[in-house]
Amino acid sequence: MADQASPDMVPGLIEAYRGVVYPRHLDHMDHMNVQYYVEKFDEGVWHLFAAIGLTPDYMRKENRGMAAVEMNIRYLQELHAGDLIAVRAGITRVGEKSLHMVQEMWNPATNEMAALWRAVAVHLDREARRGTPFPPEAAARAREMQIDYPEG
Repeated sequence: MADQASPDMVPGLIEAYRGVVYPRHLDHMDHMNVQYYVEKFDEGVWHLFAAIGLTPDYMRKENRGMAAVEMNIRYLQELHAGDLIAVRAGITRVGEKSLHMVQEMWNPATNEMAALWRAVAVHLDREARRGTPFPPEAAARAREMQIDYPEG
C-alpha cells in the first residue's frame, strides 16, 4: 500500500516479535490463515507485557494474568510461505486495570504492513477471576511507554 508508513514512522513502538510464515500456516488459498495472525500477535503482546514488568514470573508468583476483552484486526496484505514477519507493539491507553494496545505486523522484505491489531486487555486476579489494579511499577512503566497512535 503506497500510503502506508514505514515501520519507523510511529515513535515508541517496540519490537515484539519476529518470525516467518511456514507452509503449515497457510489456508486453502495459499496465504496465512487468520488464526496464525492472532497467534503471532498473541506472542508479541506477551513481550509488551514483559516490557512493563508483567513477566511470566510475576504472573505465576502473584497468581495474575491478562485477559483480552476486545480485539480488532485489519488485514492489509497477504502473507505467504517463506515471508518474514516483524511485529511492533505499543500501549495507547493505560487504565487502572486495563491496557489499550496496538501492534503492526510488517513484511520486512517488502516494507509493507500486513496487518494492524488493536486490543484491550484487563489485568486479572486469576483466583477471583476479576480485574485487579496493576502493580504501581507496572502502571508507571506502561504510562512511560504510552504512545499516540493514529486512529483509523
